[in-house]
Amino acid sequence: MSNDDDLLYELYALGVLEEPERSRVEELLRSGDRGAQEKLKRAMETNAMLLGATPLVDPPKSLRTRVLGSVGVVERNWGWVGLVGAMAAALGVVTIYLGTQLQERDGQLTAARADMQRTLRQAAETNAELTRARQVLSFLNAPETRMVTFGPRDPKPPKGRILLNANRGVLLIAGNLPPAPAGRIYQMWIIKKDRTPPQSGGLFQTDASGNAVHFQGGPVPLDATIAVTLEPEAGSTGPTTQPLFAAGL
Repeated sequence: MSNDDDLLYELYALGVLEEPERSRVEELLRSGDRGAQEKLKRAMETNAMLLGATPLVDPPKSLRTRVLGSVGVVERNWGWVGLVGAMAAALGVVTIYLGTQLQERDGQLTAARADMQRTLRQAAETNAELTRARQVLSFLNAPETRMVTFGPRDPKPPKGRILLNANRGVLLIAGNLPPAPAGRIYQMWIIKKDRTPPQSGGLFQTDASGNAVHFQGGPVPLDATIAVTLEPEAGSTGPTTQPLFAAGL
């Protein structure tokens, strides 16, 4: 931006730019010219800074008389007060404008931060799901993974399969398992034959159709029994209800 442009927009911001320059600036602003809008913004910031930094000094009486007389105005006590008032009003307009611009920019930054955080959370969730899917796929493809079914002869569901891998964990695939009631959740247990307390195998819920797929990674004895109970929604340190089903190799 040239010095001439600087001066034009600073004069326009103060309301003292004359024709035809004033019309040219207004035409650019009405057209939405981003360069013109940026120049006006900087000009208003500059004027506000200068007006705010310059102390108000009462001019000498002789200077007041000469200035007013040169334009054919008889001196009045309110003449300079009016000028100062006009400058103060201009400063107020500039301050309001800049305040509005800063609020809008802060709002945009806040919205941008929220969008970024939401995107990062979604990316993290997606990455976690992809990692889990890879774990399950690797688990299923492992030749040492073994499977047992449960519930095929029981008069009441649920029914499904349990897959065990001594080094990789346990995978539960269940059907006909009603969604847990409000405030409750399903919890899987790994029950070892050495009579140590049951080890939690994680919490899960079914979908609306009563299907559930739950994977718990980590070493698990092949001779363990896998059971599922209905627990408080925060989970329990040990089973608090009778198992809905239990199965093992």
